[in-house]
Amino acid sequence: MARPKKNDTKPTANLGFEAKLWLAADKLRNNMDAAEYKHVVLGLIFLKYISDTFEEHRAKLIAGEGDYEGANPEDPDEYKAENVFWVPADARWSHLQANAKQPTIGKIVDDAMVAIERDNPRLKGVLPKDYARPGLDKHRLGELIDLIATITLTAASEGEQTHRSVDLLGRVYEYFLTRFASAEGKNGGQFYTPSCVVRCLVEMLAPYKGRIYDPCCGSGGMFVQSEKFVEAHGGKVGDISIYGQESNSTTRRLAVMNLALRGIEADFGPEHADTFRRDLHPDLRADYVLANPPFNDSDWFRKDDDVRWQFGIPPKGNANFAWVQHFIHHLAPLGMAGFVLANGSMSSNQSGEGDIRRALIEADLVDCMVALPGQLFYSTQIPVCLWFLTKNKGADTKRGFRDRRKHTLFIDARKLGTLIDRVHRELTDADLEKIAGTYHRWRGDNGATEYEDIAGFCKSATSAEIAAHGFVLTPGRYVGAEAVEDDGEPFEEKMKRLVAELHAQLEDSAKLELAIKANLKGLGYGG
Repeated sequence: MARPKKNDTKPTANLGFEAKLWLAADKLRNNMDAAEYKHVVLGLIFLKYISDTFEEHRAKLIAGEGDYEGANPEDPDEYKAENVFWVPADARWSHLQANAKQPTIGKIVDDAMVAIERDNPRLKGVLPKDYARPGLDKHRLGELIDLIATITLTAASEGEQTHRSVDLLGRVYEYFLTRFASAEGKNGGQFYTPSCVVRCLVEMLAPYKGRIYDPCCGSGGMFVQSEKFVEAHGGKVGDISIYGQESNSTTRRLAVMNLALRGIEADFGPEHADTFRRDLHPDLRADYVLANPPFNDSDWFRKDDDVRWQFGIPPKGNANFAWVQHFIHHLAPLGMAGFVLANGSMSSNQSGEGDIRRALIEADLVDCMVALPGQLFYSTQIPVCLWFLTKNKGADTKRGFRDRRKHTLFIDARKLGTLIDRVHRELTDADLEKIAGTYHRWRGDNGATEYEDIAGFCKSATSAEIAAHGFVLTPGRYVGAEAVEDDGEPFEEKMKRLVAELHAQLEDSAKLELAIKANLKGLGYGG
């Protein structure tokens, strides 16, 4: 996805050719379920991208100039050395497109996927290989291949020097993930976190370098945004190491493809696995945890003597505080975590949750709480919040943080966001800047201006104040009411005017009521 300009306040939903591409692809969907079609389309987009990057590098090797003098364009090592996937001849896009109208196109695509996995161990077991199945209309598959071939033609209009653009295809990929989440509704949201929510987490945590971990990584959006953040702030992509885990095998494959599409190295463990049953990174101590775990999950595996339950045993009926304690368990001594949870996590006292929350506050781990507006997610209308935890709130001269011990920042962002359609809202760049900027000022980041409480929006509260509120972490309790400007009209005069207006409106209402009754009577429906 192209990075928005700093002061661009348009929501990211307003894209150009991606939307046209989606409409065209969606027409080809016919009667296929969105969840099934998703893998057909995204698999082809991925294949197109790695084929394009391969062909671009191959052209350099054939030209044989500079560093590539004497290079062999048919040597797979020449590609792997530049982090380019080797694509065998029968898996190249040109071969697929030449055969797009053949009735055997499904098998040709499957064979291409098998060949790419065979020659690129990193992709083993990741690519979809069921294009030959009888239920997939081969004529429509051929049309889809022709459609995806047009992605390269749009690059010139985007001002690119070359058709190979991670951003360009990344944008298509991300846009399609968004649309599939919308089309699938509840189930789609299990693998997709809206990019504005991910950006909010990333902008606030500011993961410049170190180990980043997401134990319920879905399609990998947290990692993509983290890389974008590093690049946007002049850092090197190699400055961060990525670790993930995902319990759904299909979603895990999406994550591997999503990151491979952008050339991002990541350790997802050897296979899909449930984080609570089998932690694939048991010894990892991360500098940053970024996550959007399943909301209020009641069907999760719990072992009562688990080493992760430092602050109390989470209830069997809700995994929220199991996730929170898992995140803390994996934090390095100076580590920080930012994650999404359902609003109930801020105030629930059921089944010992209040005691765990109290223990977290007394251990001085809660750095910041953000209440988000509703309608941000495709999968649920449940209102959600962002938690930010840190292992050490003491002054940190290296990172420029001030001493924040025994203090927590509360931000009430429920009034922010812009409706992009009747049911979905997005946080704009200006919204994100307001939220993240407030946190950075409060945290005392290098170069940040002085922080101030703003009535109705943000408040720095002491641990004693939180205790006085029964260890409830809902921002609305702390930020108070928004200051309302005095219009200068004396109260007595205003009340007289408003009462007179009310009486006039009541009279009008009574007249209207009589007129309606008379009309109904005239139609034979009189009482």
